[in-house]
Amino acid sequence: MVAASGLRWVLSLLFAVPVAYGVWRLVLPGTSAGERVDHALHAAMGVLMIAMAWPWGTDLPVVPQVVLFSVGALWFVAAAPFRARVGSRGRVVVAALPHVVMMGAMAWMVSAMSSSGTASDGGGSAGMHDMAGMDMSGGSGLASMSLTGAGSVATAVVLAIVLAVLGLVWLTRALDRARGRSQDGSGPEGEGAGAGATDVVSVLAPACHAAMALGMAVMFAVLA
Repeated sequence: MVAASGLRWVLSLLFAVPVAYGVWRLVLPGTSAGERVDHALHAAMGVLMIAMAWPWGTDLPVVPQVVLFSVGALWFVAAAPFRARVGSRGRVVVAALPHVVMMGAMAWMVSAMSSSGTASDGGGSAGMHDMAGMDMSGGSGLASMSLTGAGSVATAVVLAIVLAVLGLVWLTRALDRARGRSQDGSGPEGEGAGAGATDVVSVLAPACHAAMALGMAVMFAVLA
């Protein structure tokens, strides 16, 4: 999907960050059942985003991916109210919306790429691997294939902007928390050097979300 090999590797490494974090949280003692579902979905999303950056990723079946990410979006919507503490239900629901957006964006990307490929080859393709008639130039020269149709391109641009904003917000939050940990002595050289996983998670969680969102923003921008 991404023609530039250097960009492929950069994106793959970027998406590998949330994959590694998700797997770590899955096996970390004390992680609740609901959180394990969250991290499994994020890890799966990272793996499939890595696949989409490489030519072999287009051989993956479309329908299971769309179903996975659609169910993932519904999961974050439905589970949000049950995560709320007393008096903070609205805040938790709002906090879940970025994850809903990312899951929905993934479902849309897979579906749109498949639809574009089907339309380009006369309706004979059943999946992303049959996109021989698709526009393979890519407006930026970085994509080996690009979306067709003004509506799809406009949607990709909007999603790229939204995801970039979300990524920057998460990145800022991660940097603020990391700086706060350093200033209050909880860093490697501070008094709290032996602090538990909670302090680490408070920094890594937004950092990994930022990596996912910014990587996705780049993918959408390349496809547009």
